[in-house]
Amino acid sequence: MNFELPYLPERQIKPRKNGVTMVMDKGLGLRQAENFIETSAEFVDLVKLGFGTSIITKNLEQKIKLYKEAGFRVYLGGTLFEAFIIRDMFDEYRKLIDRLKLDCAEVSDGSIVMNHDKKCEYIQTLSKTVTVLSEVGSKEEGIIIHPAKWISMMNKELEAGSWKVIAEARESGTVGIYRSNGHAHVLLINKIIAKVKKENILWESPQKPQQVWFIKLLGADANLGNISPDDVIPLETLRLGLRGDTFFQHLPQTMPKLV
Repeated sequence: MNFELPYLPERQIKPRKNGVTMVMDKGLGLRQAENFIETSAEFVDLVKLGFGTSIITKNLEQKIKLYKEAGFRVYLGGTLFEAFIIRDMFDEYRKLIDRLKLDCAEVSDGSIVMNHDKKCEYIQTLSKTVTVLSEVGSKEEGIIIHPAKWISMMNKELEAGSWKVIAEARESGTVGIYRSNGHAHVLLINKIIAKVKKENILWESPQKPQQVWFIKLLGADANLGNISPDDVIPLETLRLGLRGDTFFQHLPQTMPKLV
């Protein structure tokens, strides 16, 4: 903090288990990555190299090294995992993770149809050597998954070895846990958090209203993902109650709203 201000929530320092911010890198160059690190390093926990961008991003290994030196945990997008799986190249995927010296991996089935027991096998195998984040929910608009199935899949994936389960929303924030207009599926989310520990879920929330909604629901330590590099500091101020949307979130109720 550059100066003191009372009634701000206490935020865990890195490495955090709760209040995690996951940023999606959709192909930043090295200079952009350096600027991102300079402004936001202490507020970022995870960087996902979005979907399949890592296969064509220039200076990939240099950028991963920069991120790791900044204290970010880096992993490849789940769509890339699925691209390897559908080609029957799981062993090659594991070798790629080793070659890039990554300590995290994402297991997802948002684009392909995968037997859930098989998905849990992938999680179990990967979790022996790296930290696994697994994603639940379809990337296809209009695909409805019953809340009981969301809950069952999330809990089974956590039991299989996932560190956190990611609630799917895509980078658009218009599928999965959100409606096509970006509004949260409130009933679905409330049912999920009644049966799955909130600290075990990372909610994809690329849009500001979605971030506000989860912070109001779960507090400053909501785990939020698919955040744009440009939105990291704005998100942190939302967590701290330093934007109009969450301004009164942490102030004492006795404090007058009119002065």
